[in-house]
This record gives sequence, C-alpha cells and structure tokens, in this order.
Amino acid sequence: MNHAGIIDIVPSEVRNQWVENGTYPNQSVYELFCEHVQQHPDNPAVLSLDQTVTYAELLDKVQRFATSLKELGIVPGDVVAYQLTNSWHSCAIDLAAAALGAIVAPFPPGRGRLDIDSLLRRCDARVIIVEREHANIDLCELIESLRPTLLSLRVLIVDGKARDGWHTLDDLFQAAPIESGKLPSVCPNSPVRFLISSGTESEPKWVAYSHNALIGGRGRFLQRIHSDGSTFRGLYLMPLGTAFGSSATFGILSWLGGSIVILRQFDVAAAIQAIAELKPTYIFGVPTMFQRIAADSALSQIDKSSLIGIISGGAEIDEASIRRCTEAFECGFISLYGSADGVNCHTTLDDDLETVLHKAGRPNPEVCSIRIVDDEGQEVRQGGVGEITARGPISPMQYVNAPDLDALYRDKEGWVYTGDLGLIDADGYLVLSGRKKDIIIRGGANISPVQIENVAISHPDVVSAACVPVADPDLGHRVCLCLVMREGVERLSLSLFAGYLREQGLETNKLPEYLRYYRQLPLSPAGKVDKKQLTAEMEFIRVGTKPRFAEGVH
Repeated sequence: MNHAGIIDIVPSEVRNQWVENGTYPNQSVYELFCEHVQQHPDNPAVLSLDQTVTYAELLDKVQRFATSLKELGIVPGDVVAYQLTNSWHSCAIDLAAAALGAIVAPFPPGRGRLDIDSLLRRCDARVIIVEREHANIDLCELIESLRPTLLSLRVLIVDGKARDGWHTLDDLFQAAPIESGKLPSVCPNSPVRFLISSGTESEPKWVAYSHNALIGGRGRFLQRIHSDGSTFRGLYLMPLGTAFGSSATFGILSWLGGSIVILRQFDVAAAIQAIAELKPTYIFGVPTMFQRIAADSALSQIDKSSLIGIISGGAEIDEASIRRCTEAFECGFISLYGSADGVNCHTTLDDDLETVLHKAGRPNPEVCSIRIVDDEGQEVRQGGVGEITARGPISPMQYVNAPDLDALYRDKEGWVYTGDLGLIDADGYLVLSGRKKDIIIRGGANISPVQIENVAISHPDVVSAACVPVADPDLGHRVCLCLVMREGVERLSLSLFAGYLREQGLETNKLPEYLRYYRQLPLSPAGKVDKKQLTAEMEFIRVGTKPRFAEGVH
C-alpha cells in the first residue's frame, strides 16, 4: 500500500517486467511533459476555436498552479477532484497535481447531487474545483451543502466569479512558478489519476491508475496508432473528465508530445468548424457523436484532408454507422473496445473495412493481453466463446475504496473480468459476442438490444437508435425502440418500422412493441446514450401494458 492508501492488485513481479523490458518509461507524467517542453516549447499543446496554448505557456501555468496547491497544503497522495467543461485548465490541473505527487479525480459535467456526493466521498477528495454554475445548477451551493459530511474536503476552488470561502482558479494561476527543487520525488508506480467508470453499479466507481499505467498503457495505445507523436493532433469530442478523455493529458501531451484540440462541450457545428480550422489528424468520440456529425450536410462542405482516422469508443458501433462515417469523414475508422477498468483492443488503419465492421482488432500484449475464459475462469480453446478478461501494462491498480468491486471483477493475478462475451478467431482477432448483463428478458427469452439497434440503424433515414426494456407484469419486459431520424424525413409508424425490421431478417419475437422518436437521444455525462433516462421516460409514459406508438418530444 502506498501513501494514498491505494494498493496494486497486479503482482509486483509483473509490473517490474514491464519496467525492465522498457514498456514503462518509469518516469512521472510531469517529468515526461517537461522533456517535450524542452524539445519544442513553441509547439501547440492545447487548441480550441478561440485560443492556442503552447507547451511553454502550459508549463508556466502548471508550475504556477503547483505553487498554489502546495501553499494550500496539498501533499503527495492527496486527491484533487474537479468537474469542468473542456479547456486547457484541465490539462494544467492534471500536470500540476502530478508534479506534487497528488492524484486528480475528474468527472464530467452533468453529474447530479447524488453522484457528486458519492464520488467525492469515495475518493476522499481534499480539493474540489467546479464552475460556478452548470445547467442552471449553482455548483458552489451544492458543494457547500455536501461539505459538512465530506470530512476530507478542505479546499474549495471555483472557475469563475469569486465567492466567500472559495479560492478562484484565475487567482491560483497567478502565483509564482514553483522551483523544481521544491517538488517531491514522485514514484512512477504511485497513483496519479482516478478514472471514472459507471459500469453496471447504481453508483459510479473510481479506478486508480499509476503514472506508468497511464503512459505505458494508454499512451502506447495511441503510439501504436500513430508512431510520430509530435504530429498527433487529436480532437476530443467528449469531456476530458471521462475515462476516454484521460489520454489527452497523459497520452498525447506527456507521452507523444502532440497536440489536443478541444470543444468546450460537444456541438455538431463547433466540431465541424474545428475540423476545418484546427486540422486534427484524429477525432476521439462515441458512436452517437459521430452519427450526428456524419448526418450533417455541412461536413461535406469543409476541407477534411488533415484527417487520418476517427477513433470510436465508449460503446459498440454498428456496421451501417461505420460505413456512413468512413464516407462522410473521408478517412480511416478505428473501432476501440476498451474501458476504464483496464481493457483495450482496437482495429488499426491497416485493417480492411470488413475486419473493422466485424472484429474488435488483434489484442496487443504491449498494451493489454486478452484471455477468453469459461464460468470457472479457465481459458477456453481458440475459437470458443467465453467471458473476455484483460491484463497488461494498461491495467489499473485497483478500484478506489471498493474492495467489493475488486473481489467481483479482479482476480489475485490482476486480470479484470469484463462481463463481455467474445472469442479469438483463427487469425488472432477478438470478436465480440454480446454482454452477459446487457439483455432484455421477455417471456423468458433473452433478447439482445444491440442486435435490434444494429438492424434499425441500417434504415437509410435513421441517424441513431437505442433499444431499452419496458417493465411488463406478464412478460417481465417489453421492447422499446428509440430513434433519431434525418431532418425532414417521415416518421414511420410502429407497424411500418416493424415491417422494415422483419424484412431485414429480425425474428418476430424480437420486434419492438414501443416506438419513440427523439430529435436527439439523451446523453450521459460521458457522452454515451443515456439508456437509464430512456427507460425512466418510457416507464413514465407507459399506459398499462398495452403496446403503443410514442412520439418523443426531445
């Protein structure tokens, strides 16, 4: 156990092998970032539509904020939590905390009172940084109401107008830069960031990552995609506070020495403008974001020649959307199967389209090894279907203050059990076969919502689709299909759309009994389709158990 109270479930001899063979740099993320500053101080580090921050300018902000944190009493092992919209502030906070041996615990805007309380309590946050207001909620007031029961919380920082009892982020960035001799020696195997993961639990969970695991795992994942790090320019459509967004500071800036492009928040028009003006080489996002951008005719009017590939993660993407995106973005498509729990497998730009459409890529042991196991945890023969387990340089240390989750999802050798089903085919590719928990049970029959979604989105007028269960006293569940259509097209009735699904080969017993249209599907703070909200809305509008057509008003 280290000074932060975090233990590493991966055996030390395994971690040491990754140090010895050079997979791990065995340096802190701050040290690595400083090396890039020395090599190219004037290169852009963070770009947005209204500002560009160079490596030298970012380092100056990092060192000033580190001084402020130190003066506020932050020591190695302390946790700095923050909930901020995307800006260079997030990167500066990440690196300043890392320089002091502290740990950042960011979570994306949109989390409500219950989640914020759970997250701050679970990670024992010493510092919280929030904007004054988000979505008409006074976040300072919310934090103040929680503070009496959050015994570890001592420092309140607001990004915005001053408030009694709060420090302002702007003021803290004005301190004198910290001298290198006043920084502690930081162990690369100590925790540096907690990644947020919602999983299937009722409360979000934290996953602890060391400097080595972020750099040697998530950083090397990006390096495999694009080996010339300094020319990597990644546009992040999702919040940097998500697990997916963690590769920005720690992968692109600290490891590759490239540039990140950010939007304050996801917006289709702003994303298209950023592609045209800021010339990213790669775009990171979740399927719904790419679906929305690809459906906008403005994308076809801009110069997209800088794009090498789009990287889709966070949720499985269907075949029709991949085809639409490769045509609309006019670049390669990389499908990422991964999670905050330490899972990583992806296709590459060298894979042909058929491989990208149907496989999750070849596991790369230099980032993450994949094993397929049966219900007893024994590895199955090649080609056999079983649960996907993962371990590698990307593996996190443990779940934070959640030994029950460690016991449930990790074994004593550090392998994480994903709950996903899959197989390794004869060519060494991982093929996904569904999720053990992601099923709708209707009348005792298991129905895959992903299968229905994939068939639905093959309709030429459908932009996005989500399938959710509706509680039923007789059958257990009925099936509701939620759709976003292209602008101006006719919305089909339930019977007509069910007819289309049948024509595509969907079995009659899997046809939806509810159909609801949305202007846009609701997204979670991480940018994924918020199926919990869709399910709750359907429960609210449901009339008895009678199947009905329901037109969305969103």
